[in-house]
Amino acid sequence: AIPDLFERVDSRNAIELGFLKFITFHQSYSYEEFIEGIRPTVDRSTGQLTYELVDGIFKSLSKRAHVDPENNYVLIIDEINRGNVSKVLGELITLIEPSKRISSLDKTKGLSVELPYSKTLFGVPNNLYIIGTMNTADRSITNLDTALRRRFTFHEFPPLYDLVELAPIVHDGATIDPKIILKVLNERIEYLLDKDHLIGHSYFLNLKDWKSVV
Repeated sequence: AIPDLFERVDSRNAIELGFLKFITFHQSYSYEEFIEGIRPTVDRSTGQLTYELVDGIFKSLSKRAHVDPENNYVLIIDEINRGNVSKVLGELITLIEPSKRISSLDKTKGLSVELPYSKTLFGVPNNLYIIGTMNTADRSITNLDTALRRRFTFHEFPPLYDLVELAPIVHDGATIDPKIILKVLNERIEYLLDKDHLIGHSYFLNLKDWKSVV
């Protein structure tokens, strides 16, 4: 769980403190945005267009994690399977393996490779975690290949029917139970389609009274 990764700060403050970053992959997301790339910039004083090498979000977060071994850092990639993951990650496909991570205690352990743009050595610290979310029901995107799958641990998050937030709603002597409605709907959906299309419990969490139902 994400809260377990932050021992010294509340997970709610992790974003403000720079320990937690959140991005969304899409079909045009590139290696240059994720690791490093050459980007155009305009000099405000002269108005001239120049090009400079800029670190991507993952490389920037890795640099922070390298110099701050006392804390954990987390990158959450939403819709990870919507991008061309192998192209975006590049050499990270090898570097993110646990056996290739650079130890915060012994910098000589782990693997570093030369990046194509900056020609500098780069490795992934062992206090940097990658969490990817994906919707398995989206058939318009490419599934993750085997090489990438074996580098991640997959966890399924099915709808939860026993949450205390899904409390029954009483109106004019009638009782509406969101738990039962959600469960019956999903049983029918799974029978007609499959379990990847089930409705999540979050759609029902805001049902506090009759006004929120209608």
